[in-house]
Amino acid sequence: MAKASKSSQASPSSPRDDIVAAFMALAAEKALGDITLAETAERAGISLGALREAFGSRFEIIAAFVKGVDRTVLDGIDADLADQDIKEKLFDVLMRRLDVLSPHKAAIRNIGKAAMREPGLALALNRLAVRSHHWMLAAAGVEMAGPGGAIRAQGLAVAFGRVVRVWLDDEDPALAKTMRAMDEELARAGRAANALRTFEQLTAPFRSLACAPAVFCAGLKSRRRDRDDAQGEKRDAPAEGWRGDDFRDPKVTPV
Repeated sequence: MAKASKSSQASPSSPRDDIVAAFMALAAEKALGDITLAETAERAGISLGALREAFGSRFEIIAAFVKGVDRTVLDGIDADLADQDIKEKLFDVLMRRLDVLSPHKAAIRNIGKAAMREPGLALALNRLAVRSHHWMLAAAGVEMAGPGGAIRAQGLAVAFGRVVRVWLDDEDPALAKTMRAMDEELARAGRAANALRTFEQLTAPFRSLACAPAVFCAGLKSRRRDRDDAQGEKRDAPAEGWRGDDFRDPKVTPV
C-alpha cells in the first residue's frame, strides 16, 4: 500500500517550471512592467542567481510559458479527430488551447495590456504566436514550408488573437460567445487560405518565368565555357603584340 501511494505522487517540478509559474502568478496580480526579476525569484523560492541561470529575461520566461502551452495542447490531441476536416480539427485544437490558458486568464489580460503600450513587446509576442500556430496547424494536418506556411501561421495567429479578446470577457462556463467567435474566425481564415491557394496556383507560371532569365543565362555561360574549352591551346596562346605590362589582358594581375 505504501509503495502504491508513493508511486501516485506527482513528480517534483523543475526550477524552470517554478519560475514560470511564479512569473505568471505575479502577472495576474500586477502590470507586466511592475514585475521584477528579484520578486519572481522570491515567489519561486529560488535565488536570483538561479533564476539568471535558467532565464536571461522576463520575455524568455513568457516564451517558456508559451512553449509549455504548445506542448500540453499537442500532447492532448484527440486521435478521434483524425477523420475530421481541417476546420473541425483546428476548432478542437484551439479550444483545447483556451482550456490550457484558462487558469492564466488574468495574466494574459495584463500581458496583452502591456503589449498595447509597447510596440516592441507586441512584435515579439506576435513572433511567439506565429511559431505556436505553425504547430497548431501541424496538429490539424496543415504543414507547409516557405512563405505560404508563414502566411497561414500569421493568419491563424491573428484569428486566434481575436478569439482570445472575446474569451477574456466571456464569463459563461459553456463559452458560447467564444465558440461562436472561434467558428466565425476559422471560417474567415478558411476563405483567406483558399484565396491564398488560388493566388499561388495562378502565380506559379509567373514565378517560373521570373526564374527563366537566370536559367537561360546559366545555360548561355555553360555553352560559352564549352566553346572556349574546345579551342584548347588557342585560347591560352599570347595575343599578337601582347606586352607583359598590358594589364588589359585578363590573365595579367598587377602584382
